[in-house]
Formats: sequence, C-alpha cells, structure tokens
Amino acid sequence: MLFAVVATMNAVLMLPPLLVDIAAEFGRSVSVTGQLATVTFGFWAVSVLLASPLSDSFGRRPVAIVGLLVLSISVMASAFAPNIYVLLALRVLTGLGGGTIPPNAIAAVSDIISPERRGQAVGGLMAVNVLAAATTVPVMALLADWANWRLPFMVSGLMLAASLVTVWLWLPGDRRVRARSFVFLSRYWSLLSLRFFRVGFVAGITQRMMFWGTVSFFAAHLIATHEVSVGFVALPLAVTAVGQAAASLCVGYVVKNRHRAAIITAASLVAGICGLLTFSADLDLWPAVAAATVGTGMVSLNIAALMAMSTEFSGDSKATGAAIVGLSNQSGGMFGAALAGLLLANVGFQGIGYMCLGLTVLSALMTGVVGRRFAESAG
Repeated sequence: MLFAVVATMNAVLMLPPLLVDIAAEFGRSVSVTGQLATVTFGFWAVSVLLASPLSDSFGRRPVAIVGLLVLSISVMASAFAPNIYVLLALRVLTGLGGGTIPPNAIAAVSDIISPERRGQAVGGLMAVNVLAAATTVPVMALLADWANWRLPFMVSGLMLAASLVTVWLWLPGDRRVRARSFVFLSRYWSLLSLRFFRVGFVAGITQRMMFWGTVSFFAAHLIATHEVSVGFVALPLAVTAVGQAAASLCVGYVVKNRHRAAIITAASLVAGICGLLTFSADLDLWPAVAAATVGTGMVSLNIAALMAMSTEFSGDSKATGAAIVGLSNQSGGMFGAALAGLLLANVGFQGIGYMCLGLTVLSALMTGVVGRRFAESAG
C-alpha cells in the first residue's frame, strides 16, 4: 500500500517542474497551465469525499484497486495528450483516482496499529511518502530535461500500473465484519459534530493553500528568477522534500504533547514567514530554497499531526475521518494553486508570498484560539 501512495503522490507532485515546458509546447502562460493542478485537486477532493465512506463500508482493497486502475490509465494517456484541453480532462480523471488512495492507506494502517502508536505510524507513512517524492519528483524533472515533459507521464503511469499489481496480489481482504452497505451522510455528520473536525478542516485548508501555492510555483519561480534549468531545479525540489519528510517524522512527538495546539500554531506562523521570504524577498538561490524548505516542512508537520489526531476521534470511520482532513488538503491544493496563479498573473511572484503569510496567520488563529481543546486526547 505504501508503494501505491508513493506512486499516487508522484503522479500529482511531478506536475510543477513540468509546467514551464507544457506551457511552451501548448502556447500558454505558466499561470494558466498551473490550473492543471487546480483541476486535479478539485476532483481529488470530490473523490476523497465519496471513496472514503466506501472504504469504511466495503473494505480497503476494492477501493484501492479501482482507484489505481483509473490513475494508471489517466496518467499514461496524459503522455499522449495532443492539446491542453485533453490534458485537462485527463487530470480530472487523475484527481478522481488519486483521492481514493491516501485516506484508504491511513485507514488501513490505523486498523492494525494500536492507538498509542498511531501518531508515529501515520507520521512515518507520510514521511516515507514525502521522502520518496524527494527522489521520484526530481527524477521526473531530469527525465523532462533529458527528453520532454511527456516521458515523466509515461514513467509515472508504469509506476502506478506496478502498484496496482502489488495491491491486487498482496493487500489482504478485510476480515472484519462490516454492514456492507454504503453509509455516507451519517458518517460525515457524526464526525463533523465534533469540534476537532470542524476546527481541523478550516486550519488544514488554509495551511494547505499555502503549501500547494508554494509547491505549484516554486520551481517556476526558481527558473524565472534565477534562470536555472529544469534539470537543475530537481536538486532544490529534493532538498525541500527532504525537509518535509524530516518534519513529518516529528509527528509522534507533537500528537502526544499536551501543548500540541500551541506547537501547531507556532509552526503555522513560521511557515507563513518563510513563504513570504521565499517569494517576496530578494533572496539568492539557496537562501530561497532554505526558506521554502522550512515553510513547507512546518506545514507538512501540521497536516500529518492533524491526520494522526483524526484517528483518535473517528472510531470505525477512520477513512472518513482521514478524508475530512484530506479534503482540507486537496481543497487547499485546488484553491491554493488557483489563487497563487491569479496572484502570479496580476501581481507577480511576490503576491504568492503575501498569500502564504495571510493564510497561515488565519490558520494560527484557528488552532491557537478556537482549537484549544485539541489537547483533550493527548497522551
């Protein structure tokens, strides 16, 4: 299942370093081409909402198989897209398939891990996933630099097909007794009646808007501002991914800490300041990379903590609980990429920096003032 998560996230995260080449081939601006990410995240959010209750009702394996099949076909077909409109339609399918995998994987892990170790397990899962992205996404950028932007889609499609085979062969069926009926609204209603999920969703979506706004245009910012090649930008992307993975490994400590709301609040503020420095300050290449690494690392820590904490409150609806937090992630991706693209087109890269600061200040207010009860289940 871990390989499936890695392959799925690679299919999404490989897009930013390819935007410049895609825009050049199809005669579009980078800001317009960046809306491919917006569409992907938008339909990812829809898929997360629908697929997670299916996973809780019918089991993890069938949902994973269907999702990976859709992903494999859409990503491989993207390599042969004749124009931006076909590629846009295929990214819709990529979003629909991608939303079935991460919450499903977290729920599968939570099914077998004791409550005391869930924070560490979920943090480890997300850290390994990000660390894998530190290698796969730069490789995709290098492949694009060596050939063209279509080759990474072909390689990513093969990765997804291989993960589909591994899930088909080795992911066991669910042996627990289930009602085998699709319960949708009642699962969401019961979880959203809890304070944690209401506050966590708003805090999560604002932070992930900052994260995906940064990730979607950071490579283009380096290429445009520092005149580096697509191949070279693979190295800064790897550095930021390693920072995100390292931060995710600290989730076990954060989840168990009774002051975890204060830690999440402080991390949000640090992330916003770093985002402002990345895009709005006149930094040299590596200071800009360092700022982006710290900023995206802090947000990665927070979303992993919220994801792990969701398993404390969700009972038998763990995939649905992860979906609520995951929806904030994907909705944040959709709105973050869209808003960042709009600001880039009308203000420039510095507009993205101010967006990062404003969003994370709002998130800090949510967790610091409204979310004080996050600590109730700590320990």
